[in-house]
Amino acid sequence: MLLAALTGGIATGKSYCAARFASLGVPVIDADRLARDAVALGTPGLAAVAARFGPGILLPDGTLDRAGLARVIFADRIARADLEAIVHPEVYRRIREWSVNLPSHTRVAIADIPLLFETGHHHDFDKVIVCACEPEEQIRRLVSRDGLTPADARARLAAQWPIDEKIERADYVIRTDGSFGDTDSQVARVHDRLRLQL
Repeated sequence: MLLAALTGGIATGKSYCAARFASLGVPVIDADRLARDAVALGTPGLAAVAARFGPGILLPDGTLDRAGLARVIFADRIARADLEAIVHPEVYRRIREWSVNLPSHTRVAIADIPLLFETGHHHDFDKVIVCACEPEEQIRRLVSRDGLTPADARARLAAQWPIDEKIERADYVIRTDGSFGDTDSQVARVHDRLRLQL
């Protein structure tokens, strides 16, 4: 089985591409969902986050105040690194567990991992696919999709590697600046190439 990582910058179309790969029959796992699970109510991860950031980071029902935590970590590089040290080991453990338990006939599987390069785990995968678009398009998407201010959107981009650096390290690049049809065609080509690697 070939295990690939799908990555890119924030708002570069990773989720869309992951869904397209899934529609082609590729098993896909979402690291963002795993990260949310790692700090769900009652988990050791949530207890560690509360210990590091204080009980004020919890909502009245005991769950994580994600918006409040985001404001902290995107303004403080050390705080962001501390959060990642709590969450990322559990995320990668769950990805490994998922991959070894896939059906034996699985030819290609993909893990959607936004911070793949930032966490230094790109060597864990057979191939790396980078979704990319122009930074100004990322900002436009964050403003329109997530309701961020342009300044907040730029802070989110600044917290990640520049997209050009990710492109340089990619085995495959899917440009998402164009139409959905264009992106779909690129996903299909990458899928075909991944299957040929086996």
